[in-house]
Amino acid sequence: MRKNKNFNPNNCPVTHCINLIGGKWKPVVIHLVRKDCNRFSLLQRAIPDISKQMLTQQLRELEEDGLIERKIYAEIPPKVEYSISAYGKTLFPVIDAMSVWGLNDLNISG
Repeated sequence: MRKNKNFNPNNCPVTHCINLIGGKWKPVVIHLVRKDCNRFSLLQRAIPDISKQMLTQQLRELEEDGLIERKIYAEIPPKVEYSISAYGKTLFPVIDAMSVWGLNDLNISG
């Protein structure tokens, strides 16, 4: 059960955005899926500190919110791939701006 999904007492648009993409793992998952790291095992290898349970939860929440899509291929063994949805792609300018800010801050602070 997600803690912050509906927490937005002042109907703040920034809080709404953070409720969808905030947290420790979602930005990393979105970034990796965007860069074609689109299978569960690839994501797990790319994020060694995340547990299987947490990765599954984050992928489900992102899918539930319409930010990523899951495609299941009818083959044996079953193959599942993730992609950024059209709705999720609308976040790219926000994520790109956060990336630029973060790089600048790391260069200033580092």
